[in-house]
Amino acid sequence: MRKVEYLIIGVGTAGLGSYSKIRRKSKNILLIQHGPFGTTCARVGCMPSKMLITAADLTHAQEGGKYFGINGTCKVDGKEVFRRLKRDRKEKFVGGVLKSVEKIPPEIIIRGQARFTGKNKVVINDEEIVAEKIILACGSAPFIPQSLRHLATELDTSDTIFELDDLPESIAVVGLGVIALELGQAFHRLGIRTTLFGHSGRIGPFTHPEMQGECLKVLSRELNIVPAGVFTSARREGDRFSLEFTTDSGKKVAGKFERVVVASGRRSNILDMEITKSGLTLDRRGLPAYNPQTMQCGNAPVYLAGDATGDLPVWHEAYAEGRIAADNALLFPGNRPTERLVALGIYFSDPQMAMVGKRYTDLDPDSIVIGQARVAGSPRYEIYNIDDGQFMLFADKETGIILGAEIFGRGAEHFAHYLSLVITHKLTVQDILAAPFYHPCLEEVMKEAVKQAKFQLTK
Repeated sequence: MRKVEYLIIGVGTAGLGSYSKIRRKSKNILLIQHGPFGTTCARVGCMPSKMLITAADLTHAQEGGKYFGINGTCKVDGKEVFRRLKRDRKEKFVGGVLKSVEKIPPEIIIRGQARFTGKNKVVINDEEIVAEKIILACGSAPFIPQSLRHLATELDTSDTIFELDDLPESIAVVGLGVIALELGQAFHRLGIRTTLFGHSGRIGPFTHPEMQGECLKVLSRELNIVPAGVFTSARREGDRFSLEFTTDSGKKVAGKFERVVVASGRRSNILDMEITKSGLTLDRRGLPAYNPQTMQCGNAPVYLAGDATGDLPVWHEAYAEGRIAADNALLFPGNRPTERLVALGIYFSDPQMAMVGKRYTDLDPDSIVIGQARVAGSPRYEIYNIDDGQFMLFADKETGIILGAEIFGRGAEHFAHYLSLVITHKLTVQDILAAPFYHPCLEEVMKEAVKQAKFQLTK
């Protein structure tokens, strides 16, 4: 049996954030890592997906140049696409993380799968560890739907798709969330026959019905999307997967694909740690219930951080949560609640999608005004020959304070960051309109939405 003061399970983005805090206060610390180092973001998430998207966007831009008098053709070298992706991932992104890991004394890192044996007790590689304080930053893994689990070892996921050596001839993408849409559109634009299969009919992050409808309509013009239904048959036939999908209207959709990538969400790795033996109170998902302002699980000296929570699987939140968890572990049995960052989520699809602040479904429709503007007709979008997309902003009806926005269109990533600052400082629609908007710029569509909101204010 080994006894330690601090145990951090997971050496990814959240775990490294925790370690950076605790190492300054204590040398009695132990880290456990299951799987490769390099973080989900750098190895299988944000960075490789954006590298694939960039290659796809360059191809799409050349193909779409005719309108502007740019006539040309391009040839996609699939092997070079993946060679470059793997090279840059290793050298520029994973490599940077590994340099941080190499600075950690090797004697305080154990490799392997930890599981709980009791309160504050875990076992790993047949060694029992008792920790005064535990931070669970063990990340997540792709979720495989029940209808496809019999093929689990043969399917691709977002954890494996970037290990390909060449582009496939055809691919089925399971899911209509951020990972599915980004990968599906990228493969399509690189010349791959691609079909996306949804489950519930929901697409992307939007919660306002009109935004949902607009998103499906626009993306369906480019992509082959089957938005709702279930797989009624899935089997391997030689070098192809044979899939049969029954839509919610009863229509049968069948096809054969060289690859199938499952991108229908991720599940917390805590679920593989025999968490029921921890003595912690669990929520309906089987995960420890925790306070998001301290990351503490009830009154126990156990803290969650990062993708392991199952709630906010984005890099900046994971790192922030790791540091919040560490701060409060250092203070145990006391705590210091931290005001969380303004909610921010971005899809790097085309058009881009972004959510910032409160979602429409989080708000009382009777207490807000909605400022809405379409990109069609806005001067800079006209220059780009872009008609698809719209901006929807939510403000308090009485005060004009900006509460949130759902954004669909080119530049959404930048609008969202602008508005995160606005919401952080509780600025109003009047405050935004008091600032200059250069002409012509993409931001003019946001100005129009803000004006529409102002017209509806009660004061």
